[in-house]
Amino acid sequence: MALRAEPPDGGWGWMVVLAAFFQSALVFGVLRSFGVFFVEFVAVFEEPAARVSWIASIGIAVQQFGSPVGSALSTKFGPRPVVMTGGILAALGMLLASFATSLTQLYLSIGLLSGSGWALTFTPTLACLSRYFSRRRSLATGLALTGVGLSSFAFAPLFQLLLSHYAWRGALLLVSALSLHLVACGALLRPLSLAEDPATGGPRAQVTSLLQHGPFLRYTVALTLINTGYFIPYVHLVAHLQDLSWDPLPAAFLLSVAAMSDLVGRVASGWLGDTIPGPVARLLMLWTTLTGISLALFPVARAPTALVVLAVVYGFTSGALTPVAFSVLPELVGTGRIYCALGLVQMVESIGGLLGAPLSGYLRDVTGNYTASFVVAGAFLLAGSGVLITLPHFFCVSAPTSRPQDLVKEALDTKVPLPLEGLGED
Repeated sequence: MALRAEPPDGGWGWMVVLAAFFQSALVFGVLRSFGVFFVEFVAVFEEPAARVSWIASIGIAVQQFGSPVGSALSTKFGPRPVVMTGGILAALGMLLASFATSLTQLYLSIGLLSGSGWALTFTPTLACLSRYFSRRRSLATGLALTGVGLSSFAFAPLFQLLLSHYAWRGALLLVSALSLHLVACGALLRPLSLAEDPATGGPRAQVTSLLQHGPFLRYTVALTLINTGYFIPYVHLVAHLQDLSWDPLPAAFLLSVAAMSDLVGRVASGWLGDTIPGPVARLLMLWTTLTGISLALFPVARAPTALVVLAVVYGFTSGALTPVAFSVLPELVGTGRIYCALGLVQMVESIGGLLGAPLSGYLRDVTGNYTASFVVAGAFLLAGSGVLITLPHFFCVSAPTSRPQDLVKEALDTKVPLPLEGLGED
């Protein structure tokens, strides 16, 4: 590999964006659309809905908690073999699930095996993308993550069509074949060697230094708070509207409106993140604040027009914060440590995602409505915005937008010494 002083900001990087687009679609698009199989599994296995719902929950948990493993392996061996292996595991899990005769087998095949494959694909791919871009990193990330929204619209009717023609076993076989395309996405991830890489050490040295890095730890806390309230509308908005005497179909349509606005927000925010001078953390704080306010206002709005406006605002701002959230991390720790940093962040922030929906449901059971649920969700995002203000260079007018090579020296100051044998092994 040729040694580069800084990210090329283009070139083969656009092929990495293409790979990340399809990878995000094949991971989170499948996860978001897997509810199509939910009713089928309840009927076939004659199990309660709560037990069936654990299939997707286990898959999501394994994907998020396993992210540090994918990051460490990518740091040592490069992202290409790791993501290709993840694609094989994801496809194999779906293949074995088509022969399942009990829910336990689905837990192990889809939840554990496919979830492990997803853990080896998402984080290494986004980390590889971050290494290829500096000035246009936010735009590249925004374009890559639009695959999640577009595939959510496409896969739900596609999976329903497969179910009606081939039953659930045949449909899972075809989803397995679809997931195997993750191998092709991994093959497009050409490794890139940057000048700052030798100074960052191996996986163990990087993790140790990150755990001693104050800005990184504060940023992880901020994203965990944001993640706690972020997904509440996707889980409880339809139920809240039905409490307001909305019919199920218009309520679901309002969620689709938010999803369309989400797509626009991702691309627009990516472009703004690379255009507006100053640290990207300020833009992230703006989107997070607006998302928190829109969540807190949902219980206040009663008229259909007001609810539609809030859904559009929430969709745009919640989508807009996603690409810049990934762009802030290289500014804090440098692109040399982006694999390990992104893996650790994904693992810790998943705690907020797992606790947010149950907390919202508990508040609904206690109060009898979703007012407290949405207000508390908005409060979590506003608290995350407050933590973002403490990041370095937040109030600096002349700070560059995305120049991780200028900040890596500051990030490396916190690296703790390790035995020479350990560094050699890493």
